[in-house]
Amino acid sequence: MALRNLRYEGDEILRKKSKEIGAVDDRIKTLLDDMLETMYENDGVGLAAPQVGILKRAVVIDVDDGNVYKMINPKIIKKSGEQLGQEGCLSVPEKKGNVNRPMNVTVEYTDDSGKPVTLKAEGILARAICHEVDHLDGILFIDRVKK
Repeated sequence: MALRNLRYEGDEILRKKSKEIGAVDDRIKTLLDDMLETMYENDGVGLAAPQVGILKRAVVIDVDDGNVYKMINPKIIKKSGEQLGQEGCLSVPEKKGNVNRPMNVTVEYTDDSGKPVTLKAEGILARAICHEVDHLDGILFIDRVKK
């Protein structure tokens, strides 16, 4: 595993839409492992591939629920409820803001072994999934901050 360099607000790659990943090969597994190490090193709870300069649809999340999520091509298929909460971002240091997110989401993705997964998430995990999927579409949390 290796640390990757973070990209910060103002870097055009953070505003681009990421491409779907085909096969889950060793390069993708290494990317996910590197992203996880980079996230932990920077005290984050989630990281998307564009944040390390890679325009691929991959995210890693660890919200201290006992699981580490490595998601390839995540797609939110269902949302319900609402929660307003404070967010920050490793790519937008020093800024925080209140963002409305769904309380519950169902997400479909491929895991790092190539297996399809459907996950029902709520609360902080649902928030983290929405935040990271936004990154894959070139959206930063500051675009959604409640004024």
